[in-house]
Amino acid sequence: MTLKLYSTEGCHLCELAFGLISELNLGLKVEIVDIAFDDKLFERYGVTIPVLSYGASELGWPFDSIQLQQWLENNGITHNS
Repeated sequence: MTLKLYSTEGCHLCELAFGLISELNLGLKVEIVDIAFDDKLFERYGVTIPVLSYGASELGWPFDSIQLQQWLENNGITHNS
């Protein structure tokens, strides 16, 4: 399964979220999904991005590294620190 980051170009908060993900050195692919090109995604996430998704679980902004780690662990994802 792939970790998805719902985002859009020029989103400073999305860049911060991606930075937090990158710091954890996950052995998992992160797919960045630009919501600007999909009306349904834009309607759903337009005012809430960045949003992380893994399977049926989602984590919406704001979150910090501790909340992110807890969410990942709750979804069975561990990091390689």
